[in-house]
Amino acid sequence: MLRTLFTVGVVALLGLVALKLVFGLLGPLVALLFWLVGLALKVLLLGAVVYVGLRIVSPATAARLERLVRD
Repeated sequence: MLRTLFTVGVVALLGLVALKLVFGLLGPLVALLFWLVGLALKVLLLGAVVYVGLRIVSPATAARLERLVRD
């Protein structure tokens, strides 16, 4: 029982050290990662809007574009 409690405490401390390392020392890298994910989402949404607009205006061009991407 005491060994289990000690093990849980050690694992919790290792988790806290890991969190401190990730968000303390590597904080700017994590911020850069989140910024890149946000940028990728914006590009994805813009591409989806353009594709839907193209699909409405010119379905043949959208189908050709879809074939080009799939091949």
